[in-house]
Amino acid sequence: MESADEIKTLEDDGINWRTRILYPTLLGGIVGGGIGRTVYGRELMSTYATNLAIVTGCYCGAREFVRVSRHSGPDNLVDSAIAGFGTGAILGRLQGGPAGAIRYSIGIAIVGTGVDFAAIKLRPVFKNMYESVVVAGDEKKKGGFKWPEWLPIQVLDEEAQAAKRAREEALRARIRDLTKEES
Repeated sequence: MESADEIKTLEDDGINWRTRILYPTLLGGIVGGGIGRTVYGRELMSTYATNLAIVTGCYCGAREFVRVSRHSGPDNLVDSAIAGFGTGAILGRLQGGPAGAIRYSIGIAIVGTGVDFAAIKLRPVFKNMYESVVVAGDEKKKGGFKWPEWLPIQVLDEEAQAAKRAREEALRARIRDLTKEES
């Protein structure tokens, strides 16, 4: 048993409860509202948003409870599967009786573990996208934001502006030459 001095909280482990429970729950509510809106219209949008937020919140809370209980890392998919089975069994029992508990536990375990797996695999992609937009170092003090390279709107530095002016002058000269030849 750990003493009171040795007990760690989520923040001590470098894991913030907001990023592991609150944000996914809010995202679940938004996704549920979007699904309800597109499939059934406005009348069931809030119902779907509430239901998916409740399921997501229960699942994420159970996943963190299992993670802390098993002393495992934040990306352990076994924790996700156990939390999915437990969450599905409880919510399924409330919704559909004993048969619903089995169906819901299997469904939520599969979906929850699949979403966690996809999040683990996509984390580097989102990190690269974030780093391509946010500038590090001295430029961060100037504004902290950099347009993506593929975007046609760009903030040009002095060299790029000089090169742009030179191209524009060359283009204007060619246009003047063409208009002189036509007249």
